Amino acid sequence: MGIKAAAALSATLLAAAYSLHAAEYVSVAGGPAILYDAPSLKAKKLFVASRYLPLEQIVSLDNWIKVRDSSGGLAWIEKRAVSGRRFVEATADLTAMRQAPEENAAVLAQIKKRVALERLENTGSGWLKVRHQDGVTGYVRMGDVWGG
Repeated sequence: MGIKAAAALSATLLAAAYSLHAAEYVSVAGGPAILYDAPSLKAKKLFVASRYLPLEQIVSLDNWIKVRDSSGGLAWIEKRAVSGRRFVEATADLTAMRQAPEENAAVLAQIKKRVALERLENTGSGWLKVRHQDGVTGYVRMGDVWGG
């Protein structure tokens, strides 16, 4: 195998490995949902998750998804209880939502820890464009939220 072919193969394998490890996120859909310790309604109930809670999808079965929450906890949730609509959760005690994706931009709102924000866009510069449930749209630093 030539150097160019080996380089192309390496690039393909790296891209495949990255796509396997790229995080996929879902959120709790219409209302509260129960998280279980196994993929069964007869399993132990661990937690009641509120609407819009972002969850990292780990494994997907027929009617169940194994998920990770912002604390790192693993659980199972019924597939019908989640949505592909993206939300992030504020992780800092107070997260500044800014008018522009810049540290010096005006602060539109201070978001309390564990509040869900709809993720609208990744700017590619370390900021996410988000919308609060009351309609205010702005930018937060990626390091201040989870589920990005």
